Amino acid sequence: MKILILGAGQVGRSVAAVLTHEDNDITIVDTNAVVMRELREKLDVRTEVGQASYPRVLERAGIQEADMIIAVTNSDEINMIACQVAQTLYRTPTKIARIRSSHYLEQPRLFGSNAVPVDVLISPEQLVTEHIFRLISHPGALQVLSFAEDKVQLVAVRALSGGSLIGHRLSEIHEHMPGIKGRVAALFRKSKVIHDFENAILEENDEVFFIASPKHIRSIISELRKLDKPYKRIVLAGGGNIGNRLARLLEEAKYQVKIIEKDSERAAKLAERLDKTIVLEGDVADEDLLIEEGIDSTDVFVAITNDDEANILSSMLAKRLGARRVMCLINRLSYADLVESNIDVAVSPQQITIGALLAHIRRGDIVAVHSLRRGVSEAIEVVAHGDRQTSRVVGRRLDDLKLPPGTAVGVLIRGDELLFDNATIVEDGDHVIMFVADKRYIATVEKLFQVGIHFF
Repeated sequence: MKILILGAGQVGRSVAAVLTHEDNDITIVDTNAVVMRELREKLDVRTEVGQASYPRVLERAGIQEADMIIAVTNSDEINMIACQVAQTLYRTPTKIARIRSSHYLEQPRLFGSNAVPVDVLISPEQLVTEHIFRLISHPGALQVLSFAEDKVQLVAVRALSGGSLIGHRLSEIHEHMPGIKGRVAALFRKSKVIHDFENAILEENDEVFFIASPKHIRSIISELRKLDKPYKRIVLAGGGNIGNRLARLLEEAKYQVKIIEKDSERAAKLAERLDKTIVLEGDVADEDLLIEEGIDSTDVFVAITNDDEANILSSMLAKRLGARRVMCLINRLSYADLVESNIDVAVSPQQITIGALLAHIRRGDIVAVHSLRRGVSEAIEVVAHGDRQTSRVVGRRLDDLKLPPGTAVGVLIRGDELLFDNATIVEDGDHVIMFVADKRYIATVEKLFQVGIHFF
C-alpha cells in the first residue's frame, strides 16, 4: 500500500516506523529538513520537505498514486486542508486526519462527503482520556481495552501475592469461578511470552492478559492479585486538553478530583469550566504543595502535562509521598523503559494512537487494533467472511485454526453472544478477538481471514 504521512512529529514518526516493517511504500512530508534527513537515514522511507497542504508538495510526494494519506501535522487546519486537496484534486481513496481541537470535533456535520472530506478522524487526546479513565475504573489493571462496542474488554494485570491463582495452573480459573465469562489470552514472565500459558503455574509478577465481559473483570482480577479498593480521590497533574476532558469524565462518575496547573490563565479557565473539580495553581513537582493537598491519601495521581520530564519527576515524587497508584503520560518510549519500576502505569499516546490508525490500514475486515507492550504485541478484532470453500476460518472450529506461534483466540462474538468454547465453529459475520504476542505474525493472521476470490 502506498501511504503518505503528513507530519513528522512523535505520532508521524512512530506510525512510519511501524508501517515500514509491513511492506508498505511510505513517504513522509514535513517542513523540517533536519528531521527529514534523520528519518531517511533511520527508516526505509521517502521524504519530501514542504508544507503538507500545498498541492505541488503533495505532487512531489507522489499523491497521484497514493492509496491513503495520514495527516498528523501539529495543525488541525493543515490536516483538514490537506484532506480537502487530496480529495478534490487527486481523489485519494482514504484520508485520515488527526484533529485535536474540541471546537472542530463537537461539530460532526463539519466532516463527511459533503463537507471536509475526512474519512477517519483521530483525536489522540480523546483516545488517551478514555484509556486513562478505563484504568481508573478498573483498580489494579495495567491496561483496559474495549472491543465490539464494549461487549468485551481485554485487561492486563500483574499477578501479586493475595491472588488465589498464584501457584496454580491458569487453566484452573474456571474451577475457581464456574460460569465466568472470560478467558486468559496471554501470559508474560520477565517480559517473555509463555506459549503454553494454560498449563503454566502462575507466579508472582507474571503479566496476565485476559478477555472478559466487563461485569466479570473485577472478579477475575481478584483471582490474580489482592483486590484494590475502588478509587475515589484523584489528582491530575496538568490541566491541558487531556486534563480538562478527563476531569469532566471523572466528575460525571462521582470521583473527587483536583487539578494542578502551573499556568495561571489556564487554571482560571479550568475553574470556570469545571463544576466540582478543585483547580490548584502551582508546580506539579512542588513537594510542599503535594503534601499540603494530601497526596498520601490520594488514590490515583495522573501526570498528564506536555513535558515528559515533569510527568516523570512528579509521578516519582507522588509515589514516594504515599499516593496509592501513579499513572504517567510519557511520549518517549525510551523514558518509559527507564522508569517502569518506579511508577505503576506508563501511558504512551503514540501506541494508543497507532492502534486506532492500524485498524484502517490492516488488510481484511479488521475492526479494531490495540498496540501492546511498547508495540511488540497486538490485540485485534477481525470479522470472519465467506464459507468453508472461500475462507480458511469459516466452517472450522476455533481450536482447528492454524494460528501462528503466540497467537490466541480470546473470544468469538456472534450478535450479543460471547462464545469462549474452543469447539465453537466460526460462522460468516462472527467477530473474533485475538491476541498476537509477536506482531511479526500479523500478516499471517490477516491472510488467514482473507476470503478467496470466488466469494465475490
